[in-house]
Amino acid sequence: MALVPLRSLPGAGLVPGPDRVVAAASNVGHKVLYGGLADLRPMPRTLIDDGTLREVYHYRPSGTVKETGDPVLLVTPLAAPAICYDLRRGCSLVEHFVTGGRPTYLVEYGEVSFRDRNLGIEHWIDEVVPSAIRAASEHAGGRPVHVIGWSLGGIFALLATADSTDLPIASLTVVGSPIDVSQVPLVAPLRPLLNWFNGKGPITKGYQLLGGAPKPVVRWAFQLSSFQKMVTKPLALATHIDDTEFLAQIEAVDRFTDNMIAYPGRTFGQLYHRFAKGNQLATGVFELDDRTIDLAEVKVPVLVFGGSTDGIAPVGAVRAVVPLLTGAPAVRFEIVPGGHLGMLTGRAARHTTWPVMDEWIAEWSTDEPAAAEPKATPESTTRIGTNRKRKHGSAASRALGAK
Repeated sequence: MALVPLRSLPGAGLVPGPDRVVAAASNVGHKVLYGGLADLRPMPRTLIDDGTLREVYHYRPSGTVKETGDPVLLVTPLAAPAICYDLRRGCSLVEHFVTGGRPTYLVEYGEVSFRDRNLGIEHWIDEVVPSAIRAASEHAGGRPVHVIGWSLGGIFALLATADSTDLPIASLTVVGSPIDVSQVPLVAPLRPLLNWFNGKGPITKGYQLLGGAPKPVVRWAFQLSSFQKMVTKPLALATHIDDTEFLAQIEAVDRFTDNMIAYPGRTFGQLYHRFAKGNQLATGVFELDDRTIDLAEVKVPVLVFGGSTDGIAPVGAVRAVVPLLTGAPAVRFEIVPGGHLGMLTGRAARHTTWPVMDEWIAEWSTDEPAAAEPKATPESTTRIGTNRKRKHGSAASRALGAK
């Protein structure tokens, strides 16, 4: 006889069994006594390089773990805290790489203040990301670096790679980075209104006056993207009061949201005008004041992830980058479960996103054995472009990705 999950039974959420009552009481007691259920200890790290809004860290291996293979560099997006990669023990991409013996590095930006208001996107493309890649490579003995960027961090990594083709990059992984913002539900309806103001609207005046987007505004925007979850959160907490893992993840995500960082003024203006209004990246060409960056100039293998329930960077907005990477030796697109943050460091990511990253890194490392092929299902991952000699997968694979 098949076993039926407890929560699927009629009235299970209203009349909890003895086991659930005991688990719920234990969770409540632990939260009261210790302040929470999540293990939020950061992975140990050492600063190896720094500059203006640039801090590069090496995560130290613990115990008997020995670092081997090419390093990875995690590129933090603007406004989000670096704990996106080290959310909590058990749901930390940093922990996953470090315990696996992978030399692991991260670049973050520290606190953004009013004095940084004149820094534009060029600062990250010309200085922050290239310097971090070179620092990680040098610290790892001159080995090429597997660069992983989430959200805007992925866009910065793409632009820096296209603009500086001499960087020591082994591969590039882009996670939840919206390339075609016309496919972002939060932005698409507003674009005609934004263009109607012709650069002189209240948003432009606001960020110019404030020197950027302050932390409270950034935090509000992130929460707005998950409005439905915010509304249903009290009910979700009540019905999962016995689920320690669920409650721990909620705590970790709340801490992440509470630590949002401000945008520098000029950078925010460029993102607003060129991404939200102009949708420049959808063409594959990004205009800066002194040059043009073409994504076709990316000459390294690229792995792209889209989250199946991502409201900030929907699958279509992310997938739009695939046909633009005509210069890359291989492009692979994956659809994985989760929203914008969950696809990177949610509970499911341990079994979907991370194994694909491991396989990809091993495949494009010159002296490492290829990892075993991860078992993929329509509900977990969709593989497109796994053949090095082509950019797109079979018709069946494309049809699966369209679901």
